[in-house]
Amino acid sequence: MYSQCPECLTVFSLDAATLAQARGHVVCGHCHGQFDALTSLTSQLPPEPFQQLPLRTASGQPPLVELAVYRPAPEPPVVAEDPRPAAEDFSQLSFSPRFARAKRKPTSRRWPWVIASITLLLALALQVGWAKRDLLITDPTVGGWLQQACSSLGCQLPLVQDVKQLRLLARDVQAHPSVPHALLISATVRNDAAFAQPYPMVTITLSDVDGKRIAMRRLHPSEYLGDSLTQQRGLPAGGSTALVFEVEDPGDKAVAFEFGFE
Repeated sequence: MYSQCPECLTVFSLDAATLAQARGHVVCGHCHGQFDALTSLTSQLPPEPFQQLPLRTASGQPPLVELAVYRPAPEPPVVAEDPRPAAEDFSQLSFSPRFARAKRKPTSRRWPWVIASITLLLALALQVGWAKRDLLITDPTVGGWLQQACSSLGCQLPLVQDVKQLRLLARDVQAHPSVPHALLISATVRNDAAFAQPYPMVTITLSDVDGKRIAMRRLHPSEYLGDSLTQQRGLPAGGSTALVFEVEDPGDKAVAFEFGFE
């Protein structure tokens, strides 16, 4: 709080203890004149420069103070003790079962457990999906979704083999035009499955007129495909391809041949 000497106009900073010591009457430390500090008492100074603080005029009625900050608790009345024993009153007591417990409000501590549980469930679903990937890929509905998702992510689904979905459209056997004692066998194969398949292992069987097997050859895809990238992509769904095989000529006894896929 601040107050101003009316003689020399010096402004002083005061506290409650200084004002209460002589009920607001103080002595100026500059001109040593006495004055009533309550007349110009203020809690904030006006902007500088200024000449004189505003004066307070006393009113007849004391001001009403309403902003209470503390009130001591009243002391309990002293009651004379009765020498006779008083009867105990249990009417105001209340009993509750021991198992009754207040419900706790859910806190944020549950979130780590929820996140961990969801992560474990996702990991379990991925493991099950990987174990059953052949069934999921060959499914008409799920396989289509997986193919679209994998195309968007730039990945490739693993190839699933189902030789029953391979159809032999055409075949031909002739003497090799440049290699003596060799045969050139060609075949056209179509993949009727709704998913891409790896190129199969081809079995070629040569028989005589009595149907007796004379020679048999199993050819791995790497033996009849020259391009490794084509082998990795597999035979697309609904796609057809021409396969060419070079085998040894078993002689004139071979009059029939048979294709098989493994």
